[in-house]
Amino acid sequence: MAEILKHAVPKAEVAASLDQVRETVAGVIADIRERGDAAVREYSEKFDKWTPDSFRLSAEEVEKIVASVPQQVIDDIRFVQEQVRTFARHQLDSMGEFEVETLPGVKLGQKHIPVQAAGAYIPGGRYPLTASAHMTIVTAKVAGVPRVVACTPPIHGEIPAATVAAMHLAGADEIWLLGGVQAVAAMAVGTDTMEPVNLIAGPGNAYVAEAKRQLFGEIGIDLFAGPTEILVLADDQADPFVCAVDLLSQAEHGPDSPAVLITTSREVAERTIAEVERLLPGMPTRDYAEPAWRNHGQVHVVGSVDELYELADAFAFEHVEVLTADPRLALERMTQYGALFLGEGTCVSFGDKVIGTNHVLPTRGAARYTGGLWVGKYLKTVTYQEVTDTASQALLGRLCGRASRVELFEGHARSGDVRAARAAGDALPWNEA
Repeated sequence: MAEILKHAVPKAEVAASLDQVRETVAGVIADIRERGDAAVREYSEKFDKWTPDSFRLSAEEVEKIVASVPQQVIDDIRFVQEQVRTFARHQLDSMGEFEVETLPGVKLGQKHIPVQAAGAYIPGGRYPLTASAHMTIVTAKVAGVPRVVACTPPIHGEIPAATVAAMHLAGADEIWLLGGVQAVAAMAVGTDTMEPVNLIAGPGNAYVAEAKRQLFGEIGIDLFAGPTEILVLADDQADPFVCAVDLLSQAEHGPDSPAVLITTSREVAERTIAEVERLLPGMPTRDYAEPAWRNHGQVHVVGSVDELYELADAFAFEHVEVLTADPRLALERMTQYGALFLGEGTCVSFGDKVIGTNHVLPTRGAARYTGGLWVGKYLKTVTYQEVTDTASQALLGRLCGRASRVELFEGHARSGDVRAARAAGDALPWNEA
C-alpha cells in the first residue's frame, strides 16, 4: 500500500470550479455564432483590452514585427523548429500508404489526406508560449495542411513579437492577434472576416480547453486538455533537489497544475518536500507555483518498483519523468502516459521547449485512450476499393446478398445481387416485373 505524505485538494472542489467555466464558454460561443465579428471584437476588448482595426496581421506587419526580434531569438526559434520538423517527418514516414490485391481483381487501398484548414491556438496571457507555435504549426505543415490559421492574444495590450516570429517562421498562412474563447470560436464557426477551419490544436487555459470541448464534433480538435501535469518517479538513488526543481518547473504553468512524486524511498520523499519548500520562496513564478504545489501537489511512498509503475499508470499523467536506476524499464512497464522522460539527463522542460517531440499532450486521464498531438492528427486516413474481376464481382455479390438478408437489409442485398447478375448472369427475382 502506498503511503501518502502530501495530499491534493478533493476532486469535488476542482469539479465545482469547472461549472462556471462551462457556462461562460457556452455563452460566448453562442454569441459569436449569432453576431460574428461584432461579438469577437467585444470579447477581445473585454478580456484582452485589444480592438485593432484588423485582428489579422498583414504581411507587412508580420515582417516588421519579426525584424524587431533579436537575432539570437530568431536563431533559437529556427533551431527548435527544425527539431520539431525532423521528428514530425519521421512520424510521417512511419505512416504507410498501400494498395493490396486481396482477391483476383479486388484492390483495397489506404491513403492519407491532410485536413484542408487547421487552427493553431498559441497561448499568451502571462507567458508568450512560442514553443506552442512550433508544435502546432510546424507539425501541421509537415502533414501537408494547405491553410493554417494561427491565433495568439496580445500580452497586456502589446504585440508578442517573439510569438509572432515563431508563428511566421513555422509557416502560418494567417496570423491573428486574437485570444481566448473568442479566438477558438471564430476559428471554429467562422465570421465575416475569418473562414472556419476543420481542426483546432494547441494548449490554453481552462476557458480555451472548454471551448474546444464544446465545439468538438463540429470541428476536430487535437485532444481534450486541462492543466499541465508532471509525475516524477524516483527510487532511493534519485536526487531530491532534482526532483523538487522538476516538480516546480511544471507547477509554474498555473495555480491548478498538479505536480506529483511517487518514490520507493521515504527519505527521498521527505527531502524532496523540504527542497520544494526551500526553493519556492525565491521563485519568480511563485504566485503560480506555490498554490499549484499547495493545492495539487502530492507525494506517495510505495513499497516496490512494481508498485511504483502500477500507481504511475493509475495516474495516467501528461508528463512522466523517470529518475530511477533503470529508467528504460518504464518503456516496458507503463502503458498510460502522455510522454516519458527517461533518466536524470532528460527533463520535462526539454520536451516543452527544445527537444523536438510534441508538447501538446493528454491531461486529466486522457492518456488512457490517446497520445499527444502528432503529424497523424492532421491527416485523415481514408480507404478505397475497386473490383475489376468478374468472378470476384460475382463471389462478393452473392456473399453480400446473403449477409445483408441475415441482417434484414434488403436494399444492401439487392446492390450485391445486381453485381452478381452483371458479372455472372445471376437471376434477379425481385426485379422480374
